[in-house]
Amino acid sequence: MADVDWDALRVTAAEAMRRAYAPYSDFPVGAAAIVDDGRVVSGCNVENASYGVGLCAECSLVSQLTMTGGGKLVAFTCVDGKGDVLMPCGRCRQLLYEHSAEGMVLETVSGIKTIDEVLPDAFGPRQLEEFRNG
Repeated sequence: MADVDWDALRVTAAEAMRRAYAPYSDFPVGAAAIVDDGRVVSGCNVENASYGVGLCAECSLVSQLTMTGGGKLVAFTCVDGKGDVLMPCGRCRQLLYEHSAEGMVLETVSGIKTIDEVLPDAFGPRQLEEFRNG
């Protein structure tokens, strides 16, 4: 995915971030990703007074992915309220892995990495498929 326009993807993530509902943390987050069919999906965090049930931006991104036809994510970025790149939390890395194309790339605080680099030895749909076919 050397041809990813990371600046444009970050702009889309920042637009999503401006729609975040973050009255408790005051930490808005936006995410954007390219789908294997060329679509761009995005999401923002949605907090809740019962803090544990808030949704990360990656959750709403995956919801939009599903609602708009599914597919596999091939490139992903996430930004904070200042537009700085964020690393997805562990839960969200697993969520992204579930919906990623093999070799999906992420813009991280330490550069471009594959999903397998940010979630090594992951377990998900590809491993279940291997098990079924093995």
